[in-house]
Amino acid sequence: MKQEALAIELGDDWTQRKISLLEAKETVEPAILEQIANVLKLPVKAIENFTEEAAYNVIGNTVNTVNDNATVFQFNPIINPIEKWIESVNKIEKLYEQLLTSEREKNSLLQQQLNKS
Repeated sequence: MKQEALAIELGDDWTQRKISLLEAKETVEPAILEQIANVLKLPVKAIENFTEEAAYNVIGNTVNTVNDNATVFQFNPIINPIEKWIESVNKIEKLYEQLLTSEREKNSLLQQQLNKS
């Protein structure tokens, strides 16, 4: 959960900055810890006993392969082919304009050389 969302759930006295400062503390008051646990729908003990190593173990044991039914993370981007096509056309038009400008400059320089001779 993002800090901003947690602050909103905790009430008017909370801000994203206050959550950030709270995360940096070594110890948290039991009343505040209980409030946070209620918002996160976790037992206080789960927060008190949290370690990064344990979290990595849970993730490592839960997410095995991309096709695994237990996969927690899913990445299904929505790609609109028409938008991609328009984007490609716009890039091509830009390149064409640059090429055309370059050719015009080259022709102008050649014309100047012919006029001098």
